[in-house]
Amino acid sequence: MFFDIGSLEFIVLLVLAILVFGPEKLPKMIQEAAAFLRKIREFSDSAKRDIRNELGPDFKDFDFEDLNPKTFARKHLLDNDDLGLKELGSSLDMRKELSDVADAVNGRPARPPIAGQPGAGTRAGGPVSFTKSGDTAAAPPPRTAGEQAPFDADAT
Repeated sequence: MFFDIGSLEFIVLLVLAILVFGPEKLPKMIQEAAAFLRKIREFSDSAKRDIRNELGPDFKDFDFEDLNPKTFARKHLLDNDDLGLKELGSSLDMRKELSDVADAVNGRPARPPIAGQPGAGTRAGGPVSFTKSGDTAAAPPPRTAGEQAPFDADAT
């Protein structure tokens, strides 16, 4: 129904209202509640109208729902894609990138890309290298079971 109240709950509320106010006073109470809600709505509409008039013609399409932070962020940050964020997000496959990094750290060979997934083609920058420029050292040999990784003070 309305206000997220089910039909059974509405019937219970109606029976309770009849018991509390009585059948004689209930119609008058409903009329007073409806008049009160109308006055609140009129007050709200007049306040919105006054604010729009005070803001001037530059803000005639101002919507008060934009004051909600979620709506504001959605409208101003996500709809305007001036930076090309949607294209960037669709071209990146974070799961593949993270698995490539994990494979490189663990010394495993890189997995071949799966056809049809983003990033399955060649990369614009070529293969990723984790060595410093000019460093020709080979990757460390794989560790045996129980052997700890070497401690690198520069990496911490």
